[in-house]
Amino acid sequence: MKHIEVAAAVLLEDNAVFAAQRGHSGPLAGRWEFPGGKLEEGEDGTVAIVREIEEELKTQIEVVRHLITVEHQYPTFFLTMHAYLCRRIYGDLELSEHIASCWIGKDDLLTLDWAEADIPVAREVEKLLR
Repeated sequence: MKHIEVAAAVLLEDNAVFAAQRGHSGPLAGRWEFPGGKLEEGEDGTVAIVREIEEELKTQIEVVRHLITVEHQYPTFFLTMHAYLCRRIYGDLELSEHIASCWIGKDDLLTLDWAEADIPVAREVEKLLR
């Protein structure tokens, strides 16, 4: 079984968190996620997430701290996802790979159709939002 290791960014601003909707292809098409991507060989999660957000969203971020690591068995692969609480330094979170995005508050957070591995992260985020 294929194992994929990824990093995800949890960006909080004004009591809301940034969520992105995946494109129309692949097993998780149309589902919502915390943006990020695969770790490259020799890369740790903090380096990967800064690089991925720069590549995918044309935005520079810094990692504040590790939030949670989630392991999830999808039908075709096993995922290890390291989620990091991050702060935006500059950039407007321009979508290049996602079809939609939103800033979502605590009350609506769990109404999104999250990818399964992102649900435990959303529950952690819920605790951080007032």
